Amino acid sequence: MSVTDDRTTAVPASPVADPAPLGLAAFALTTFLLSAANAHWMAHATGDAWLGYAFAYGGFAQLLAGMWEFRNNNVFGATAFSTYGGFWIGLGLWALLVAPHAASPVAATHDLGWILLAFAIFNTYMLICSLAVNKAVFAVFLTLEVTEIVLFVGSFGHFSSSTGTLQAGGYIGMVTALVAWYTSAAGVMNGLRGRAVFPVGKPFIS
Repeated sequence: MSVTDDRTTAVPASPVADPAPLGLAAFALTTFLLSAANAHWMAHATGDAWLGYAFAYGGFAQLLAGMWEFRNNNVFGATAFSTYGGFWIGLGLWALLVAPHAASPVAATHDLGWILLAFAIFNTYMLICSLAVNKAVFAVFLTLEVTEIVLFVGSFGHFSSSTGTLQAGGYIGMVTALVAWYTSAAGVMNGLRGRAVFPVGKPFIS
């Protein structure tokens, strides 16, 4: 991810536009929709509004952003966006092809728990690496880390008693989405103006 940080006064010339704002926006919107369902905000909806966007936006668009980050020689952004693009595509496939055939709701949520645990492990070292990017990107990975931990703990619990934990994970996921949207907006505006209009903070380590 290469969102302009507060020390930058000009955006360096690049043959490829910064794909990070697109990747962050795709991640934020899909996370928002799924988190709204987890938080029980979609009482009068199907609760599956996230599913199509897991393929088309959180998945495909984010995967494209990851590929463009390879072109920009940004290994952090390429790894993050490509992995979470794959996460959304994989989660969509699981919801369509595996979850409906689970032996019980408990088995399905335990599946989800293992998925979230695996991505929490990945996210942990990316969180550490994000210390070298900027504070806004670090905040995205920090809130995502908490979201994944709360959700996998809730998923491994007994189905009837873990509902509150999963709902809490939905609320934290909403915060994650908002932080990612802000970081995306900062990348768009700072890239347009060539300076830090929306602050993202200096990296913790350099």
